[in-house]
Amino acid sequence: MQNTLFHSVQKTIRRSIHTIACSKIVDKWKLAGTIPEKLILSPVDVWKGSADRARWLIHGGIFTLEGDQLELHNANWTPQGVEDTWVRYINGFEWLRDLKTLGGNKGRLAARAMVENWMDSHAHYDEVTWRPEIMGARISSWLSSFTFFGDSACEEFQEKFYVSLARQVRLLSRNVPGNLTGVDLLKAIRGLAYAGLAMEGREQLLEQALNLLHKEIGRQILSDGGHVSRCPQQLTEAVMVLIDIRTALRQGGYPCPEKILHALDRAVPALRFFRHGDRHFALFNGCQEGNEDLMKQITLQSGSRAKTLNSLPHTGYERMAVGRGLIIMDTGKPPKWPHDTTSHAAPLAFEMSYGRERIIVNCGTHPTNPEWQDMLRFTAAHTTLTIDDRNAYEIHKDGSLSRKAKKVSLNREDKIGMTAIEASHDGYVPVNGITHRRTLYYADQGHDLRGEDTLTCTTGLTKPHKIAARFHLHPKVSVSLVKDGEEAILALPGGTGWRFTACGAPLSLEDSIYMGDGVRPRKSKQLVITADMTEDNLQIKWALQRELL
Repeated sequence: MQNTLFHSVQKTIRRSIHTIACSKIVDKWKLAGTIPEKLILSPVDVWKGSADRARWLIHGGIFTLEGDQLELHNANWTPQGVEDTWVRYINGFEWLRDLKTLGGNKGRLAARAMVENWMDSHAHYDEVTWRPEIMGARISSWLSSFTFFGDSACEEFQEKFYVSLARQVRLLSRNVPGNLTGVDLLKAIRGLAYAGLAMEGREQLLEQALNLLHKEIGRQILSDGGHVSRCPQQLTEAVMVLIDIRTALRQGGYPCPEKILHALDRAVPALRFFRHGDRHFALFNGCQEGNEDLMKQITLQSGSRAKTLNSLPHTGYERMAVGRGLIIMDTGKPPKWPHDTTSHAAPLAFEMSYGRERIIVNCGTHPTNPEWQDMLRFTAAHTTLTIDDRNAYEIHKDGSLSRKAKKVSLNREDKIGMTAIEASHDGYVPVNGITHRRTLYYADQGHDLRGEDTLTCTTGLTKPHKIAARFHLHPKVSVSLVKDGEEAILALPGGTGWRFTACGAPLSLEDSIYMGDGVRPRKSKQLVITADMTEDNLQIKWALQRELL
């Protein structure tokens, strides 16, 4: 983020005719609606914040999000040139959790001052910060932190708070679900549920929230526990929302609907499915490694003790655990619109780790930068195969995918000490008639991985095609080519050595990047097998085997 993030903008946000109309409507609601005099419940926030992030915020006006930072100047809540991720975060007030973790008068007074500044700056509706998904997050954060920053505040502050809260709640109730989908809708529903529990006489809000939640759980949490987006990060956020609502219901003396409990019973084991031996997530469909402590909190709060699954057949992933080795593979179809707008074009991509060390990876994503996010959705940023340097699916400017795989297949065989998977997709068929089938054979205590990438054209090849099978390596893996480039030796920090072999095709070593955590890309390497497809069938064989000293 450069200096453009530090420029102040005019306090008045440009409003369309619709925006002006909504502002007048909100003012009418203020007069017509009742304003609460107190909260009958402040939902408990079960998630830990960061005192360090709070200190950055108090002493420097610097917000911290997933390792990225943004300085807020002149109390401008919508800085010019800032990505929407930042607008959501700043105006969603989830950072109140950090100030509460810091505690003391310093954290309390800072929280109170920032809430009051926002209320003074947003006396009327605007089309940015009053969006339902942001309002839902803000209402949840305000209510769950009110005992910290608001209980001891003066009467004038509390009156201002209740007026702003009531107006936002009424607007949120009238505008959900609207066009919201996915996790954004879940966060809006949580805001409604919290309001219904915290504000006396607003039980209809709770009923509205639970009715919406019942429908959304069926749409978003799949039968195997995965999220409809196929993204582990979005599944994490969905699980947190469900835990929040369950906790608040119990706190208010309400029974938790079975739909929520059953969804958590499925979703938490699905989250564990995506973890490598280092207890962090595999990098699929817009996910970084994530926070190990947060995953521990989720496991603790959920109470789930179900074992980790080997397959997520509805979400479309397979897990091969042999000895100390682990492979996680994408074998599914991309999501339907609108849940595909963050999905990656990476059919049959996989990651491999041994113990707590990652070996083969995908490139990851960026937490806040849309340009990086878009580039890292490309097929070439994953451990899979490309044809003519083209994405397996078309990625449009609005984020949606087209030319998606219509047919995928999967066969899995498990025996003692061995797992084999054969999977295919037809994403390239509309372009060149070629189907890609990948077979992985994993055995010998996780020391022996053998693979085959088979390309088949059933319509008759009309021209040669350039094939590249990429194997991105974790930055901590040292690699060098041997035997005149026919093989590669991989050295892991823990001292184990591995030999990569490509059969009958040139092997090269190229630069890559890794964005598994933080905001700065880390330099890494990738092994690339290249071939020319000149006939209707082509098979590339390769292997990765541990070198036993």
